[in-house]
Amino acid sequence: MTAITLNLNPIIHLTDEQFYHLCRANPDVQIERNRKGDLIVMPPTGGWTGNRNIKLAARLELWTDTDGTGIAFDSSTEFNLPNGGDRSPDAAWITLKRWKALTIEEQDVFPPTCPDFVVELAQGFAGGSSGKPLSYAQKPTVSKDYKTR
Repeated sequence: MTAITLNLNPIIHLTDEQFYHLCRANPDVQIERNRKGDLIVMPPTGGWTGNRNIKLAARLELWTDTDGTGIAFDSSTEFNLPNGGDRSPDAAWITLKRWKALTIEEQDVFPPTCPDFVVELAQGFAGGSSGKPLSYAQKPTVSKDYKTR
């Protein structure tokens, strides 16, 4: 399945707070937003991708606990990026220093920051890229697809 992009800008421009409340009011739907303000409805993952996601999140959390210099997040965390988009990476990590610089209120909603480390797995066994990883970069310059089994 592919993501569905909805351009609501001719009708309404959602503020960060309105977007947050829209997502909270629809917990069964994973909604992201690109820097143009288009809403992106993400499909659920398949079995291979779900299995790879849980292994990735577990390994990142184990490393985070051992390392102690940051905090890890799974795919249910949405970040309000500096470029204006709101994205939920498959896994992410932020230094403790940057995390503690956010207020409690900012930590409790979609954190207004770009993670220091982001992982986006290709969907499905065949792989492929949605271009989503580049949305985290201020000035994306390189794109590579990595396929693993």
